[in-house]
Amino acid sequence: MIIRAAEPRDAEALAAIYDHHVLHGFGSFELEPPGVAWMDAKRRDLQALGLPFLVAQLGNRVLGYAYAGPFRPRPGYRYTVEDSVYVAPDAIGRGVGRAVLARVLDECTELGVRQVIAVIGDSRNAASIGLHTALGFEHSGVGRSLGFKHGRWVDIVWMQKALNGGDATPPEGPGIRLS
Repeated sequence: MIIRAAEPRDAEALAAIYDHHVLHGFGSFELEPPGVAWMDAKRRDLQALGLPFLVAQLGNRVLGYAYAGPFRPRPGYRYTVEDSVYVAPDAIGRGVGRAVLARVLDECTELGVRQVIAVIGDSRNAASIGLHTALGFEHSGVGRSLGFKHGRWVDIVWMQKALNGGDATPPEGPGIRLS
């Protein structure tokens, strides 16, 4: 398996993976898949900000992807990103998510990011909570019943990982570009 930057040619595979999770899971609070053009625009926009949007590929097939996006648009948040990771349903449990998210964290470290936030849909999402825990994230809170999807109320689990010393010292450099 190789980890590489996502490219325009990956848009269909990325959208197919995301579509599955939109339709069958709680990792996204979308109710309808947004489509290939939306996914490629998301990739393009994040990469234009200099942020990592990576895929895990085996042979010619994209098995999963992860990216970091701005946590919030205000300048005070320029040292904090939010991660996202999605894996093809038949590749779950094979280390794909861990490999691609670990590389995103490495790239965020190189960018001078100080905090990474995971906003995990569904407090029952043991796979994502376990993945983030394995990569050094700590629980930072739960928002109870913030979304309604697939006929039930869904929690948000917040997890956080400090990079580059976290809040121990003032940051160096300008932080990530927000627009």
